[in-house]
Amino acid sequence: QVQLVESGGGLVQAGDSLRLACAASGLIFSTYAMGWFRQAPGKEREFVAAMARSGGTTDYAISVKGRFTISRDNAKNTVFLQMNSLKPEDTAVYYCAADSNPLITVSRRAAAYNYWGQGTQVTVSS
Repeated sequence: QVQLVESGGGLVQAGDSLRLACAASGLIFSTYAMGWFRQAPGKEREFVAAMARSGGTTDYAISVKGRFTISRDNAKNTVFLQMNSLKPEDTAVYYCAADSNPLITVSRRAAAYNYWGQGTQVTVSS
């Protein structure tokens, strides 16, 4: 079965960096666009970043553009989210997701993604 397992979350101070990883199994990783979403307490899940199957196209939420970088290693079936200059408002559970639709390069819509990880907590203190 398909599994997405996030890691790398934790408690950091404002201005610090974290690198999240999402290891995928049970799927042909290179055929899936990958995305990162987050959900803060009391808020809806929101798009953070996405990367196309080949890695050639990326998209970012305006709130993280210039601070976060998504990347992928298709040989290791892993997608990463490098988060720099973290702010308290970045505090959330971060989820990775996989999208198999070959007609969509990258998507900001959670409904477009077929598979989801269990999430990893990121807490940024001020």
